[in-house]
Amino acid sequence: MKTIEAAVICDAVRRLAVEAASQLEPDILEALTRARDREGPGLARDVLDALMLNADIASREKLPVCQDTGIAVLFVSLGQEVRVNGDLEAALQEGVRRGYAEGFLRKSVCDPLVRKNTGTNLPAVIHYEVVAGDRLAITLLPKGCGSENMSALSMLPPSAGKEGIVSFVVDTVLAAHANPCPPGIVGVGIGGTFERAALLAKKALLRRVGAPHERQDVALLEEEMLKEINARGAGVHGFGGRTSMLAVHVEFFPTHIASLPVAVNIQCHAHRYKRVVL
Repeated sequence: MKTIEAAVICDAVRRLAVEAASQLEPDILEALTRARDREGPGLARDVLDALMLNADIASREKLPVCQDTGIAVLFVSLGQEVRVNGDLEAALQEGVRRGYAEGFLRKSVCDPLVRKNTGTNLPAVIHYEVVAGDRLAITLLPKGCGSENMSALSMLPPSAGKEGIVSFVVDTVLAAHANPCPPGIVGVGIGGTFERAALLAKKALLRRVGAPHERQDVALLEEEMLKEINARGAGVHGFGGRTSMLAVHVEFFPTHIASLPVAVNIQCHAHRYKRVVL
């Protein structure tokens, strides 16, 4: 049995919050570069150049890539052979609070009815998963709401089939147009139940950008949807061009014979996430 102090977890999350805001991971930077290189001279290429320059300045100056530093979403994978000495939930939440304060990150979380800001960017949204082993893995995804607000879920009839899935995903992305600050990533959750599909769509964003699903038929579905989205020509920030989205990532789960839940969670070009394993 491995023991991890709650204070260590808190400090790790603090660092994740600060770093995620300003340092994009290599996979999203590489994807943006490939998109830029596909564009001919014109507005789409110029905007992509500006986005990449912005990311470079943010990294060098330790400034947020985007003014919307998001609501903190944490995916916590807890090994069965790990014992936390202290309150795990409190440590995770306190780490987010300290990180947003230390990094001078915008506090955007508020009461959904009276709209009063909590002032701390708490509470963070935390998803727990118990797994084998003696490791605690934490992934922090600051989710801005220009993209989050464009998400959608539909309980399709099973008869809709693959064609219905493709149509719903493509139509959702096209309806979003420039609102999610494209080009970004489309996370798609298929199957399970209402809430499971939504969680799958968000988890799909954590895969390395453009890495195909390990199951060939799912990978082909991802490729088909991406090709259809980009063929419509909305392009970079809605200004046109060859790349409306950088990737479509699908995750799926077995579902009921009478159901076909499909969720879409769009991520912007400033795809911020950081991960630590303790």
